[in-house]
Amino acid sequence: MSLVHEIDYGTPRVDSATTVTLTIDGRAVTVPEGTSVMRAAMEMGTEIPKLCSTDMLESFGSCRLCLVEIEGRNGTPSSCTTPVTEGMAVRTQTDRLKRLRRGVMELYISDHPLDCLTCAANGDCELQTQAGAVGLRDVRYGYDNKHPAPPKDESNPYFTYDPEKCIVCSRCVRACEEVQGTFALTIAGRGFGSVVSAGMAEEFLASECVSCGACVQACPTATLTEKSVIDIGQPEHSVVTTCAYCGVGCAFKAEMRGDEVVRMVPFKDGKANRGHSCVKGRFAWGYTNHGDRILNPMIRERISDPWREVSWDEAIGRVASEFKRIQGAYGRGAIGGITSSRCTNEETFLVQKLVRAGFGNNNVDTCARVCHSPTGYGLKTTFGTSAGTQDFDSVEHTDVVVVIGANPTDGHPVFASRMKKRLRDGAKLIVVDPRRIDLVRMPHVEADYHLALKPGTNVAVLDAMAHVIVTEGLFDEAFVHERCDWDEFQEWAAFVADPRNSPEEVEKVCGVPAETIRGAARLYATGGNAAIYYGLGVTEHSQGSTTVMAVANLAMATGNIGRPGVGVNPLRGQNNVQGACDMGSFPHELPGYRHISEDATRTIFESLWGAPLDREPGLRIPNMLDAAVEGSFRGLYIQGEDILQSDPNTHHVAAGLAAMECVVVQDLFLNETANYAHIFLPGSTFLEKDGTFTNAERRIQPVRKVMESRSGMEDWQITMAIANAMGFPMTYDHPSEIMDEVAALTPSFAGVSFDKLDRLGSIQWPCDEAAPEGTPVMHIDGFVRGKGRFVITEYIPTDERTGPRFPLLLTTGRILSQYNVGAQTRRTANAAWHQEDRLEIHPNDAEQRGIVEGDWVKLASRTGETTLRATLTERVAPGVVYTTFHHPDTQANVVTTEFSDWATNCPEYKVTAVQVAPSNGPSDWQREYEAQARASRRIAPVAEPAE
Repeated sequence: MSLVHEIDYGTPRVDSATTVTLTIDGRAVTVPEGTSVMRAAMEMGTEIPKLCSTDMLESFGSCRLCLVEIEGRNGTPSSCTTPVTEGMAVRTQTDRLKRLRRGVMELYISDHPLDCLTCAANGDCELQTQAGAVGLRDVRYGYDNKHPAPPKDESNPYFTYDPEKCIVCSRCVRACEEVQGTFALTIAGRGFGSVVSAGMAEEFLASECVSCGACVQACPTATLTEKSVIDIGQPEHSVVTTCAYCGVGCAFKAEMRGDEVVRMVPFKDGKANRGHSCVKGRFAWGYTNHGDRILNPMIRERISDPWREVSWDEAIGRVASEFKRIQGAYGRGAIGGITSSRCTNEETFLVQKLVRAGFGNNNVDTCARVCHSPTGYGLKTTFGTSAGTQDFDSVEHTDVVVVIGANPTDGHPVFASRMKKRLRDGAKLIVVDPRRIDLVRMPHVEADYHLALKPGTNVAVLDAMAHVIVTEGLFDEAFVHERCDWDEFQEWAAFVADPRNSPEEVEKVCGVPAETIRGAARLYATGGNAAIYYGLGVTEHSQGSTTVMAVANLAMATGNIGRPGVGVNPLRGQNNVQGACDMGSFPHELPGYRHISEDATRTIFESLWGAPLDREPGLRIPNMLDAAVEGSFRGLYIQGEDILQSDPNTHHVAAGLAAMECVVVQDLFLNETANYAHIFLPGSTFLEKDGTFTNAERRIQPVRKVMESRSGMEDWQITMAIANAMGFPMTYDHPSEIMDEVAALTPSFAGVSFDKLDRLGSIQWPCDEAAPEGTPVMHIDGFVRGKGRFVITEYIPTDERTGPRFPLLLTTGRILSQYNVGAQTRRTANAAWHQEDRLEIHPNDAEQRGIVEGDWVKLASRTGETTLRATLTERVAPGVVYTTFHHPDTQANVVTTEFSDWATNCPEYKVTAVQVAPSNGPSDWQREYEAQARASRRIAPVAEPAE
């Protein structure tokens, strides 16, 4: 895709089985019933002038440029708001229409600055092009621009607002309402005094605007303009690629001038985002050129030494020689690798291949296990496949939305906008979360039920909902008989029907009123198509896998599986968490979720790879760290992850890393884990590579290179070089060849290729002979495992308990403007919205401790303590505190424990018993850590060459 501009059909596409035939300018055209005259004309190649209309927004009809004449009707209706009818005869270009359009355009131009030659939108201004389209050659009213406007607003770090150039088309206001759903913009004033206003006449930065960019994209003039366009100029070519932030997987056009990115524009044909974006994907790509980025390989003997820049050959040679030395001294299992959920499928595949076939063991793990491995275990157990059931479009057919342990408006904002639109259109909402997330109550959206449960009691609440559904006969007996194991259902039904699982009994455990649980259960079971969306608040618990299976039980019992509008939908946190799982990043599973002990499967891989594979599962990350402290694990290759900041119990992670003899970090920046590294290999950004990401809806999407890697090597090339240096040959010329190998080895990817992706845009696995173009909705005619399996989900309280020393429960989450550990977003202007992690605490708890807004507080648990500032809020209930983990100086994971999910070792981040007390500022430990980090990041000056 090389074109900068996409076709704008003026009004949204209509899906209707009934068609209508009409004539436009004497030519017949057949379109779906309900199509606007404007779109019908565009479908046949006739472009009617317009300013207020765009196919991303509902028709508005305010600009009066798109007037047409319709035979048999008086007047000149706007074509964007007029639906076609059978036999309609339309004329788009008559003398009367020419006069009217020129007259309207004269009024616009007479009140608009005529600085086109120096305007940033010159060449990309719809007012400019439409003036030409209507044939305007003179303005009878002069060019005085007599109506003074408010001053230019440059408060937003990414775009400017110049009200003097506004034509009050309302496209920005409507984009904020219809596409984003924030309702941050309005038209203030009347007549010539009308002006777009953010909030209550606030600056954009101080308003409720979330900087998604929908208003900027919708603006037809230079009123709202990216600062990058002002600085660089208009782009001249574009490349379609996929965002490298969250699991929504938005498609973008990287619009370029030469090899410089001018802006990232959401791609209207992107099936995950449908032309929308958030502040991260739209604007926060500047980290690619940040001064902190490391562009040359570096090595050092000890972690107390300064780094020394070396050549790629020396760095790769050192990795290979050190790993060979360690294996010779300590055994084959003394080294391992960690794949990245931010890298491509192809790069992740190569790391696990290197570990299994090159290192000769299965010591490979990934951050995907640290967040969503219970999804894989729970859904594979109940449904037979380790992924969500629906595509994102499915939400448009949903009648009841259930959000459990997720905060979509912050973590998955583009999908949240689609969800909010469906809720505004009438769908009901149930939120199960200990915190009052935005969806509970926000403009034009309010939850019908908010189950503000005590952290750690998910299973109890879901069992109580199941109790209501079973005892009140609200289950879908026909679906269960046909699609599920009836005997297992009866056992499960008897279990949940036990009085100990009643809402009245569960209320004593979870704190949610029994009637609230009953009402939510009835709504879910009887409200029509019901879909469950969940996040890390489900998986990051000691009963994470149990909770996923409890969710699956509810869906099966009510028949909410196998069609649009229903399903079980995990909202993946990072851009390629799903792909990292698919590619075999777990120590017990090969790509495609096949156990390493299966002889037939292992033989297939051994035959293609030419190396024997160990049939015994390897070590997970916590096992690697334990073994390092004990002395048997000595070398680790980490691709694109920062386990020191992201994994639980920071002190233990640091101890494990410090005990190793060779830690290799491959990343963009000297992250926190690099403080303990001996070799640093500079990685490449998503803009510098080819490959694929797989998003939360199983959608495999192309990542396409828009510039050469600034470090000289792409991530897949680095892994390949290590393998070759260690004596295990890898020979790929392009990532497409790696995907061909994935397809040959992985049944669910059998039909995937780069050529097909370039043709279709994206593919949802499974993609095979039965579904050559992918599978948007899973389990339509039957479950992958055959009969759906109901599993007994006994609630077992976590071992992490509150008490006199630690009376509060800490839970954690994310914020809109920052991403994961913040390595990327902290190096962009997104820091304007979130400069530090804060502790949310209820006013009652704060008052008891003498804490006021903004105070420094000490947050202590059984494993450690840290300090941060307090924010008093009723978003959290008394007894519960909450924080984010985007900033390394907070080190929130110092206090989290090593308790984990019983099936997958997924850490229990969401339940930590803590105490909060006033503090005078950062702790001694934090100051010592920062001093150590500064020392560890020293880079020795490059020696001048001898003359």
